[in-house]
Amino acid sequence: MSGKSFWQSGHRPTLIMAFLYFDIAFMVWNLLGPLAPIIAKDLDLTPAEKGFMVAVPTLAGAVLRLVNGFLVDRIGQKVTGAIGQVIVIVGLGVAWHFGVDSLEGLIAVGVILGFAGAAFAVALPLASRWYPPEHQGKAMGIAGMGNSGTVFAALFAPLLAKAFGWNNVLGFALIPLVIVFIAYMVLVKDSPHQPPAKTTSQYIASYFRMLGEGDAWWFMLFYGVTFGGFVGLSGSLPIWFTGELGMTPIHAGYATAACVFAGSLVRPFGGALADRIGGIRTLSIVYMVAAVLLAAISLAPISFVVMFPLFFAVMGTLGVGNGAVFQLVPQRFRHEIGVMTGLVGFGGGVGGFYLASSLGLAKQWTGSASTGFLVFAVLALIALAGLTSVKKRWRTTWGAAIQGVRI
Repeated sequence: MSGKSFWQSGHRPTLIMAFLYFDIAFMVWNLLGPLAPIIAKDLDLTPAEKGFMVAVPTLAGAVLRLVNGFLVDRIGQKVTGAIGQVIVIVGLGVAWHFGVDSLEGLIAVGVILGFAGAAFAVALPLASRWYPPEHQGKAMGIAGMGNSGTVFAALFAPLLAKAFGWNNVLGFALIPLVIVFIAYMVLVKDSPHQPPAKTTSQYIASYFRMLGEGDAWWFMLFYGVTFGGFVGLSGSLPIWFTGELGMTPIHAGYATAACVFAGSLVRPFGGALADRIGGIRTLSIVYMVAAVLLAAISLAPISFVVMFPLFFAVMGTLGVGNGAVFQLVPQRFRHEIGVMTGLVGFGGGVGGFYLASSLGLAKQWTGSASTGFLVFAVLALIALAGLTSVKKRWRTTWGAAIQGVRI
């Protein structure tokens, strides 16, 4: 243990900017979700096409997180984050200038937004490498609280779209992106505690080596449920509220923002709780509660009074789980945190893509999204079973070697 307090043990400006960078990136990454009801009406999209449109940025972000996981170890976190921000700023600027008027154009925009989603694999190592093991949960929780950017997308995107048109929302998004980029370049510093330099072939080999670790696959599954559920619902709830309850896009945005805020606010508390009682115990509770809530969402009568509290509760539960997963990852893979953040983030993105697209398909095939929620509840139970199967081995092997930290 370092013996220093949390705020003394790291680099505060970098931690704050890791949060702000992730926050704005997350806002942009989830931009299509709140706009989906308006875009779908304008372009006459089917339920499946709506679900796919919302899911594309999630899948693109998942794949690009693997690239960023490689780059943060190869060229540093600051440079990697700067490259991603420039691509998003230029891409959105082009889309706004020329306009988007087709599903194919939306898919192209979704891929560009995926670069914003890949910020996850930069922001978390940027914060993590400044802090010792006993403060990992809190540091990763604060940086990861950038999930709250989805709140801004849900609150303001429908309002701006109603006033100026949804294409112009892409232009408005450039304003905070540019401001945060400037602050990022001025304030962010890479930690001196970096892994040894490797060649490109060594980095590629490290990915395959990590994929040969059974624990890496478990973490990908665990985050696929917690973060996948969070981001999948973030993008899908505006569609659900407008389609099932007949809410306006603006009111659906307010309801979605409240649910997303719950999941974002509790993420650092999830990390802190995992520091206190252990990540394994915290995640076990998360998966049990999430499975029950998702099953209830699938089976409950459809009304705002019933469904909103359920969505609010499940988003908060998944937010706690997000913090708990990343209390454990740096303990198990501290020297491969860049690669593992990319892999685990990929798992989370795939989970989000699956949930968002499956809800759209379920709606189109059955007339209701209930089946999609029920299947995801089963996935939460599978994650719980997997965690139960490995917890004894984890606590008696690598967990036992970490002094002063509960897993």
